[in-house]
Amino acid sequence: MRFIKTIGARLVLAVTLSVSLIFVGMLGFNHLRSRALIETEVAHAAQYLALASANRVEATLSTTARIVEITARQLETEQIKDPRTDRASEQSVHQVLQRILKNNPEIYGSTIAFEPAAGVATGRLYAPYVYRDGKQIKSLQLEAAYDYRVQDWYQIPRELERSGWSEPYFDEGGGNTLMATYSVPFYAGSGAARRFLGVVTADISLDWLAQSIGAIKVLDSGYAFLLSRTGSVVTHPVTDYVMHESIFSLAEAANDPALREVGQSMLRGESGFVPYRGLAGAPARLYYGPIPAAGWSLAIVFPEKELFAGIRELTLTVAAIGLLGMLLIVLVVVLIARSITRPLHSLAIAAGRMSKGDFDVQLPAQTAHDEVGDLSRAFATMNRDLQLHIRDLVATTSAKERIEGELGIAHDIQMSILPKMLPPFPHREEFNLFAVIEPAKEVGGDFYDFFQLDDDHLCLVVADVSGKGVPASLFMAVTKTLIKATARMDLSPAEILSRVNDQMARDNDQSMFVTVFCALLDLRDGTLVYTNAGHNPPLLIPRQGQPHYFPKTKQLVIGAVEDYPYQADTTRLTPGDRLLLYTDGVTEAMNLADELYAEARLLAVCSEMQEAAVFDLVNGALASIKAFAGSAPQSDDITVMAIEYRGPATA
Repeated sequence: MRFIKTIGARLVLAVTLSVSLIFVGMLGFNHLRSRALIETEVAHAAQYLALASANRVEATLSTTARIVEITARQLETEQIKDPRTDRASEQSVHQVLQRILKNNPEIYGSTIAFEPAAGVATGRLYAPYVYRDGKQIKSLQLEAAYDYRVQDWYQIPRELERSGWSEPYFDEGGGNTLMATYSVPFYAGSGAARRFLGVVTADISLDWLAQSIGAIKVLDSGYAFLLSRTGSVVTHPVTDYVMHESIFSLAEAANDPALREVGQSMLRGESGFVPYRGLAGAPARLYYGPIPAAGWSLAIVFPEKELFAGIRELTLTVAAIGLLGMLLIVLVVVLIARSITRPLHSLAIAAGRMSKGDFDVQLPAQTAHDEVGDLSRAFATMNRDLQLHIRDLVATTSAKERIEGELGIAHDIQMSILPKMLPPFPHREEFNLFAVIEPAKEVGGDFYDFFQLDDDHLCLVVADVSGKGVPASLFMAVTKTLIKATARMDLSPAEILSRVNDQMARDNDQSMFVTVFCALLDLRDGTLVYTNAGHNPPLLIPRQGQPHYFPKTKQLVIGAVEDYPYQADTTRLTPGDRLLLYTDGVTEAMNLADELYAEARLLAVCSEMQEAAVFDLVNGALASIKAFAGSAPQSDDITVMAIEYRGPATA
């Protein structure tokens, strides 16, 4: 099965089948076309042969008929006397008959049969008959053998008063042979005085007809036969058929309706070329045509085996030549296929070794300037390029691993600058705080911070730097450091962000910015002073009442423009109130359908967890975000920080 799947095998199989189908089609077409041409030519040849043979028989019959007609008219003109009473007339009749046979060798015998004269005392029958016996001419008196007046050759011309050929018959007592007779009546006087005197005849021996028809040469075993006007077999190679069978009895015996139709056509004087079953039932072709003089029909049989023998030999010869040609084509295709597949096989082996990392494999040399040669040279070029690419890839991978290691260190460093102890300040009863950050990459631009300015004031910061990755992480570190370094008790959040903004906007060639929410919480009474620099509004979760967002403010982000006047707002937290700070990575988290998590969903989650501790609140919100996003990749840093104000410390 593997051999059949190879290119060479499929090529050989495809070419062999294609050539075979074309050759068989051409051979079949040539055979059928040649057979049709042979049949057409044979039909024409059979027509000429039958016409020539029929003309020969027709000429003999016509000549015989003309001689008898002339003799009858001569007897009427000379007004011959009754030879039964006139000795001279008797001698004259014998001389006429002798002369007919001597001058016409095709005539077997001839007679002048006289009608008995009415009222004549000697009204006896008189019919001298002259015939051939070998090379001799003999004579006899027919009236001594039989009463000729009841014979068809005599009775029919007398009654119908016209001449014609009789059906073939055996003349026992006369010629004693199978014959056909042409009879002509002759008369004395004319008009009302016209009187029938007798009949002049000439006999044609069927032996002569059989020899004449048998002389027709039809291939090796073909033959001809003759039918009378009633369909009786007159001549045939099977002598038992002669005068014993007709074409209709043969058709009945063979149960052959087609032969019966042929017989009817022959009796109508038509001609044709039709299929036929010859001797012993062998397939043959039959041509038939009329012999008008006697109303007979001549048929010529052409055996198919001999008729198409040349076609069979030609077909076998062409088939043998075609088979040799196909073998030669297959051999050439095999050689061509091997010349194609051998280098391909070598290339496949080399590719297998290359797939295992052996790029030093020796490729087969190719000098041919064809597709296979181009493939080999392209393969060699690919091998060299792969080696270069792999070397570059190894170097790149090493560099990437080094960078990833460095990014890992940077991630650790970045996380280390964020407050790590959560909850912070465990000794302070006034508040509880928890925060979490998940960068989208190894390092990110989000950060949170909280620190005490004094025992009564806590500074809260959540920020989001534009962009992601290393640049954002560096900008974040600078921003966080500046905010923490700038924050003092005598400065409000607006003043802190204004000073940081001036420093960040100065020499900001990369045009980076950061959104910041900065707030100061007075732990004694819950007063919250805050400034929102383009950041997401915090979510207030009161101990009593519905959670809601801080009003949105329209203040510029940090690092965009120097000398921007930031404004501060003030609110008051009551004991039990919680504040949720977050970055846009929360509300802009997307799922696989590109739907946003949005502020409404965050509000709903926080409403459900209104009584939860800050730790559970932060983790619950983060779990909700991850469940919403599903398998969608994280597109931005996520930072969440929650603080619960518990009220002033007790003494």
